[in-house]
Amino acid sequence: MLIYKVFRRPEWDAFRAAGETRGAPVDLADGFIHFSTAAQVVETVAKHFRDESNLVLVAFEPDAMGAALKWEPSRGGALFPHLYRALALSEVVWDKSLPLGSAGHIFPEGVV
Repeated sequence: MLIYKVFRRPEWDAFRAAGETRGAPVDLADGFIHFSTAAQVVETVAKHFRDESNLVLVAFEPDAMGAALKWEPSRGGALFPHLYRALALSEVVWDKSLPLGSAGHIFPEGVV
């Protein structure tokens, strides 16, 4: 199972350049990096990135993140993965563009 983080292109570019990130402004404000499962990511994108183009969907292996990854209740009481440390570029499994189509974002095959 993979978990997913959505980055705006400038955030992704900064992460790639630095080799690590503490996340987007919302992550910094909350004190952890927000992730979604495959079952959650479509709703996450619709709620937080509805009209945004130029997004990048990035996949991670949760077991590789160790004890700093916590599964905590969030939207509707569902458990969401939250990372309580910096995220390393070396932890990326894959990244793919998440284009905005006329009916919403177009997810890579096999994600949803």
